[in-house]
Formats: sequence, C-alpha cells, structure tokens
Amino acid sequence: MEEFRIVAAIIIGYILGSIPFAYIVGHLIKGVDIRETGGGNIGALNVYRNVGPVYGLAVLAADIGKGAMAVVIASWLGLTLPWICVAGFAAILGHNWPVFLKFKGGKGAATVLGVLLAFMPIPLLIAGALVIIFIAITSNVRLALCAMVFTPLFAWLLERDLDMIYIYYPLALLLFIGLYTLIGLKRELANADTRRNLFIDRDYNPWQTKKNG
Repeated sequence: MEEFRIVAAIIIGYILGSIPFAYIVGHLIKGVDIRETGGGNIGALNVYRNVGPVYGLAVLAADIGKGAMAVVIASWLGLTLPWICVAGFAAILGHNWPVFLKFKGGKGAATVLGVLLAFMPIPLLIAGALVIIFIAITSNVRLALCAMVFTPLFAWLLERDLDMIYIYYPLALLLFIGLYTLIGLKRELANADTRRNLFIDRDYNPWQTKKNG
C-alpha cells in the first residue's frame, strides 16, 4: 500500500509539473507558440514580456502552484519526508521535461519556488525579498534568482534545530536548477546580446518591459 502511494505521488507530481501553462496561455491569448516567441523559454517571464504582464504573473502563480501542490498531495498521502521531497522533485522534472510537449520544457525556477514554498514559506519569502531587490538593481531576473540560495540559511536561522533535510534539499534543488541554467547559458553566450546583459540587463527595465519599447 505504501509503495502504491509513493508511486502515485511521484506520477502526480510529474504530471502536475508537465502542465505547460506558459504554452497554453500563449496559445489561448495571443495564438502564439511561446517556444518560438521572445527568448523561447516556456516560462512566466517569457509570457510576461511577450504576451502581457497579467498573463505572465498568472503563469508564474500557476507554475509555483504546481510545485506546491505536488508536495501537498504527497503529504496528504501520508508519505515520509524523503518521499515528499522526491514528489516535489518529480514536479520540477515534469516542468523541465514535460510529457505533453515532447519532453522539451522550461528551466523550472518557478516550480522550484513552489516546492520550497510548501516546505518553508517564511524563509522563502525572505529570500524572495532579496530577489526583488536584485531585480530592481540589475533588471536581470536570472541573476537575481541566485539569491534563493539564502533560503536554507534563513530556515536555519529561524529554527536552529531544523531537520537537516530542510537544508540539504533546497540546496540540492537550487544546485540542480543552477547547473541546468548554466548548460543553457553556455549555448546562449555565443550571442553578443546575452554576453552584454550577463550581469546588468540593459534591454529591460526592472519591471521587465523593453527600454526602447
């Protein structure tokens, strides 16, 4: 019975993660394939910039929600903490390699945020404030998200006797997303605009609209 619940939680997590909200919104609202629009990423930021801010924020909430729901459902099924972590990771894998889009998805940052939100909401929100500050300074969302690495530190500061899985798990997720992003960045660095905007995004304002738009 426990094995069935474990398999069910992992499958549900992966299916939830595979729902391509950015692709769906782009198709329904503007009739565009978000994979062939803007930066080509199947994520909230690309929708925000190329479909509209309201729709981008809606996709962000949905992508965060599916990561959180994977954790909540695994908890509801009565799984132990390690298996809940696996279910959350399955949602991230689903977002990055969605079965509905021939296993070609986004970068998974928002889904990671959803998983961490379910695990440690207050530390995540504190780290989120740092992300907003970095975006305001650099306009570079990808760079600003690096501030999420402080989430386990804030969790430890708030509760010194915290189970170490709450430290190692978010670090592992952030390392996974960081390495995945770096692989894509290596290809993108062949583009002069990517190199020019590597630290300070000179093309977009902090609110992510084109400066010349």
